[in-house]
Amino acid sequence: MNDNRWSLKNKKAVVTGGSKGIGEAIVAELIALGAEVLAVARKAEDLEKLHEQHPERLNTLIADVSKPVGRAKIQEAVQELWTDLDILVNNVGTNIRKPTAEYSPDEYDFVMNTNLRSAFDLNRLLYPELKRSGQGNIIHVTSVAGLTHVRTGSIYGMTKAALTQLTKNLAAEWALDGIRVNAVAPWYISTPLAQTVLQNKEYADAVISRTPMQKIGEPQDVSAAVAFLCMPAAAYITGQTLAVDGGFTINGFQP
Repeated sequence: MNDNRWSLKNKKAVVTGGSKGIGEAIVAELIALGAEVLAVARKAEDLEKLHEQHPERLNTLIADVSKPVGRAKIQEAVQELWTDLDILVNNVGTNIRKPTAEYSPDEYDFVMNTNLRSAFDLNRLLYPELKRSGQGNIIHVTSVAGLTHVRTGSIYGMTKAALTQLTKNLAAEWALDGIRVNAVAPWYISTPLAQTVLQNKEYADAVISRTPMQKIGEPQDVSAAVAFLCMPAAAYITGQTLAVDGGFTINGFQP
């Protein structure tokens, strides 16, 4: 058996939102499997802490991917570091939880730009480097909120559903360029952001009751799925969205 099928040795990867939660776990997973990573986040102190944990094969960049100037910085950094790119993980995301009728136009734009526009633009900006790799991989970190009803707000669900569709479109459009495009769709994962919501016991009980495995996931559950989809062992998988959800999408939430 070719051990390289299950390795990311010498692969070059970009991870947005890479300093906390799921993004931090993805960075750690890719590095552990041999990749060199450019982790992107907004706060210098978070990236400094990340670099202390991973002193080797980690590059960091302060950039706000919700803004065009931030996305341009990522493109410039990739071109300075490498001649090609093997992996792009569009992980960054945000949410504002409100009834649909109460959103302001600015709130709509903020969530859409952070979750959807950032991924769409980065895919296009880094397309030449991904194509040059000959084995490029794009991973969209979406959400079960894009697959079924979840009580997270309609704009968030819209962005995640759009990423799921973008995954299919690009997988077909860029297949002959040697670029595979897949997505992972987590349910609740044990991160500081999720814990703020799950402090509501009634809501947390509802989450658990609709999850067949009766537990919240861990960041490593998501990072393992991301890593697998980037491996040569997954070379015939493209256009797919893998729910990392303990079975939640079997049930969904009751209205």
